[in-house]
Amino acid sequence: MMPTLKAGDFTGLAKDYSQHRPDYCPSILNALLGLLNKPSVDIDFVDVGAGTGIWTRMVYRKGVNSVIAVEPNDDMRANGLADSIGTGVQWLAGSAEQTGLPDACCDWLSMASSFHWADFNKATKEFQRLLRPGGRFTALWNPRLIETNPLLVTIEAYLGMLQPNIKRVSSGRSGLTEILTEQLWRSPYFDDVVYLEGRHVIAMTTERYLGAWRSVNDLRVQLGPQKFEAFLKFVEQQIAGLNVIEATYLTRAWSARRMG
Repeated sequence: MMPTLKAGDFTGLAKDYSQHRPDYCPSILNALLGLLNKPSVDIDFVDVGAGTGIWTRMVYRKGVNSVIAVEPNDDMRANGLADSIGTGVQWLAGSAEQTGLPDACCDWLSMASSFHWADFNKATKEFQRLLRPGGRFTALWNPRLIETNPLLVTIEAYLGMLQPNIKRVSSGRSGLTEILTEQLWRSPYFDDVVYLEGRHVIAMTTERYLGAWRSVNDLRVQLGPQKFEAFLKFVEQQIAGLNVIEATYLTRAWSARRMG
């Protein structure tokens, strides 16, 4: 039987998260770097709620000056540290509301698939403190476009039948993202809000596809251990005999400039 988790707690899920979660659209990363108006080698980057560092290392590979990953969960941070061996990524314990970093320490700060867990007002105040004048904060997610693949539509429909009115916390296509543009514009800490999106396709093995589902927190919490096990068994049945599952991911990014 799978253990019961708390919302936002990825303890015990980090290995699956590290090994199986998708990356982000490369063209969106390039566009976000372009908004900073300075060479990559001059950019000090901080990734908050870094998880296991999937996005963190994508930015690192662009040749930025420095990279700090801040992650509150011990299990996620340990896996991120292990995955970052041989890189210059520095890992620290901290949260969006209290990173523990000094004032004006970075040019770019991001939260990838994690800003929905943060307190908006406290986090944006903290980010304004960390960013240098003209620096930018980016919140981004990479939800699946299930409508591009009938198999994914079937799986999602079963999920809805298993738990009617289920509310995806971190889907990147609902919740906070529906109001984020206006929230950032109204913030006393940021202006010049830019929205970007881009797609990329990942051909996943059945093992990776199941692993990605196993790494999800919000479904485990809402379904409970028994229903989540039933859901995984249904997914296994649907993908049995397949070599590859093609999944299209939509990277959605909001970038805002520090005021002052």
